[in-house]
Amino acid sequence: MSFLNKSELKNFLDFKVEQYNTPEFITSDPIQIPHLFHRKEDIEIAGFLTATIAWGNRKSILKNSRKLMDLMDMSPYDFVINHQESDLNSLDGFVHRTFNAEDLKYFIQALKNIYLNHRGLENIFHINASKTSLQPAIHHFKKAFFELPHQKRTEKHVSDPLKNSAAKRINMFLRWMVRNDKKGVDFGLWNSLSSAQLSCPLDVHSGNVARKLGILNRKMNDSKALAELDNNLRRMDASDPVKYDFALFGLGVFEKGNF
Repeated sequence: MSFLNKSELKNFLDFKVEQYNTPEFITSDPIQIPHLFHRKEDIEIAGFLTATIAWGNRKSILKNSRKLMDLMDMSPYDFVINHQESDLNSLDGFVHRTFNAEDLKYFIQALKNIYLNHRGLENIFHINASKTSLQPAIHHFKKAFFELPHQKRTEKHVSDPLKNSAAKRINMFLRWMVRNDKKGVDFGLWNSLSSAQLSCPLDVHSGNVARKLGILNRKMNDSKALAELDNNLRRMDASDPVKYDFALFGLGVFEKGNF
């Protein structure tokens, strides 16, 4: 597909965005978990926790994300803000791959701190964003998130672009919260930020498709690869480059790269 000229490539990807950016996409995607809620803070917390464990088998991701919500009595914001230390015992036994109950307990405490002392998730990203990127904001968010006493091992569950991570899961979460195209998939809850600042969630699937299309040359899926991909996607749509995540993901996961 790399033989397509720029106009043909954009038309092809725009078509694939329209194909996959529909409410039907929700039924097989982790974004279905925050779609269970209506309150802004519930959607944020459900989205953040779901994105945090969104790696591995999709069936397992969905099962364990729903379990997370059940453990918080399907009221994640109320649980986060009003929990006592003894309430965290109800989380014992939770595990998704390397994310375990001790990690989850800290995440609940850290989220409470973010809402009580940093004016919420949206604010902490907003005040640390640059005009063209949220990658610096992710770095500052991680610093604030781990300002409470914690086990060092828990830090690996929040990526840092300034340490050369593509930060796929948190970029996916930011897409969910910020994009507002009225298609019914992404929420568009965070009006203080714009789609132009977002970066594509880069993983093995989207990376392989991007290389096949000739819009990514770097072999590793790291922050340098993300910057390269971002630049090429912005050339196609500077106001909403991350919409092409639907195309790259769909081509990689649903079409198995056969195009």
